[in-house]
Amino acid sequence: MALKSPVCKILGIEYPILLAGMGGASVPALAAAVSNAGGLGVLGAAACSPDQLRSWIRQTREMTDMPFGVDTLLPASVRRGSAPESGGVAENPLALLGEYQEFTREFMEREHLPAVDAATAMRAAGAPDMGKGGLQLFSREFFEAQMEVIIEEKVPVYAAGLGNPEPWMERLHANGTKVMAVIGKVKHALQVVESGIDLIVAQGHDGGGHNSPVGTFSLIPQVVDAVGDRVPVIGAGGIADGRGVAAAMMLGAQGAWIGSAFLATDEAGIEQFQKEAIIESGDADTVVSRSLTGKPARMIRNKWADAWVAAGKEPLPMPYQSMVSGPVMASGIKAARKDIMPGFAGQGIGLIDAIRPAAVVMRDLIEGAERALAGAGTHF
Repeated sequence: MALKSPVCKILGIEYPILLAGMGGASVPALAAAVSNAGGLGVLGAAACSPDQLRSWIRQTREMTDMPFGVDTLLPASVRRGSAPESGGVAENPLALLGEYQEFTREFMEREHLPAVDAATAMRAAGAPDMGKGGLQLFSREFFEAQMEVIIEEKVPVYAAGLGNPEPWMERLHANGTKVMAVIGKVKHALQVVESGIDLIVAQGHDGGGHNSPVGTFSLIPQVVDAVGDRVPVIGAGGIADGRGVAAAMMLGAQGAWIGSAFLATDEAGIEQFQKEAIIESGDADTVVSRSLTGKPARMIRNKWADAWVAAGKEPLPMPYQSMVSGPVMASGIKAARKDIMPGFAGQGIGLIDAIRPAAVVMRDLIEGAERALAGAGTHF
């Protein structure tokens, strides 16, 4: 059974497998490799400055003549001002910043982590380098500048990793750009479908990075029932092999948005020790924590996330928590500490046992899905 769906025609791709736009990992080399293998490569560009984003888009175009996408966050996804996102740590998160930075200093001293300068820490936390403007945290102005680049470069596909792309929909569609949004609840799907979006990615709790409180197998069919008659739904969250792709499609999805399986590839932009951490980890080795970004995110269990639980501390809301975690992230990477900074990953990592070229991962996903779909009726 050939792995095809209407999504292939919509996006101009051969197979309905989409690379998740993972910050730091979904770099031009990986996006181009997935596109060249018949899927849709997507750049994880949330932390790219406008200049870097433009460079990444052009680099990707040099490596593939197939469609590809760009994934960023949107202004409404990041609180500005004093209201915390959850937990209520303070009316003004900045009031706790000094205390929390001391917690960071004590943790680094206890773990014998090397010191890093402020700029390196900010970069590790995802703060983009704005050139003469220096490093800055996320802001509405930053995201709007990113969107201008995406529109000017007329990218084939745009994915909103968080938030609603409605304010830019008319200009994106005028360029022929297909637009999708990653959501984690039915109510969010109902909100974004009103914007005239082309596809929806329903990402469940199993997924790595920022994800949903709803499990993947529960979320996908409910989103399909709610909006599937209006837009195609792509399944996501813990899908790491062809059987997962087939399962998502059996639940009504028209394709799969896959992240962790492509982390352990030659082309992924993460560190070698982080790729090794993925293939060494199993199904129970991830944890959902707000300790890195301030938003709940699934990552491989590590001492930093555990320290927050042990201390009974409530992380600051995004983007302030990045000011606290940045030194640990940078130092953990500098020291190649798998126990400190192994990285984000979904619960499907127990299925990943080797670092391979992205094209080989794509081939196995396709062949595995086709076998599973062809044999679906033989097990009953």
